[in-house]
Amino acid sequence: MFLDYNPDDLDVRISELLVATSDSADPDLPSAVPAVLRLLRTRLGMDVAFVSQIADGRRTIQAVDSAPDFSPLPAGTSDPVAETWCHWVIEGRLPERVDNAAPYVKSGRAPDPGHPLGTILSTPVRLPGGKIYGTLCCFSRDIRAEADIGRLRYSADLLASRLPAAS
Repeated sequence: MFLDYNPDDLDVRISELLVATSDSADPDLPSAVPAVLRLLRTRLGMDVAFVSQIADGRRTIQAVDSAPDFSPLPAGTSDPVAETWCHWVIEGRLPERVDNAAPYVKSGRAPDPGHPLGTILSTPVRLPGGKIYGTLCCFSRDIRAEADIGRLRYSADLLASRLPAAS
């Protein structure tokens, strides 16, 4: 029996990057995270991909990859967690996949991020013990019907397995 293994498949590339660079003694994000974010952003057709950490009532952007012409969230950006899509997704007030975010913002059903949003994908990064580290998110300025939340969830699970449990 042969497995259908394509070394260029997104899931395979992300697995290889995160597993190959894992260092359980490293308290920070694995060094491969920028490459993973770039792969996710480009393969999912999004403008921004990022990892956030939620702690002490704040959401902090730990790593980000943006399209060259659009960089609304630099790494290190921190804001009150209650005002973020990340938090609202974790609480279940917003779905993990929103094809057209503009009506949510316009109606007040979601926080206004201060920049254009089309499709947004956001999923919790849950550490092995169940504690939430933060989120893995991608978004575009336009609607991207082909964006796959399953790929983002898979990547978030792999990332969580590489983070220290005490994060």
